[in-house]
Amino acid sequence: MIRETQIDSLASFLVHSLIARGAIKPTRDEKDLVACIIELMSQNFATEAAIDEEADRMAEENVRKDPRADYTRLRSLIRQKIAEKKGFTL
Repeated sequence: MIRETQIDSLASFLVHSLIARGAIKPTRDEKDLVACIIELMSQNFATEAAIDEEADRMAEENVRKDPRADYTRLRSLIRQKIAEKKGFTL
């Protein structure tokens, strides 16, 4: 999983780049925008990690039932289905 310092740097870079290019004209302090982006990205990464953990668990259960199953492909399909059910774009 991505570290908080990486998220902080990415959010700061994103906000400053958008402002520098004139793509956005902030009506609030840049720090508030960065904090909002950090919160959104952190939630997104946490949701993705939870989906991955659930997919891992389900794929392992299925492979135990049928050892011929391809774990990687099964995990990928399960992961997509879970994300779809949660309305999450991978």
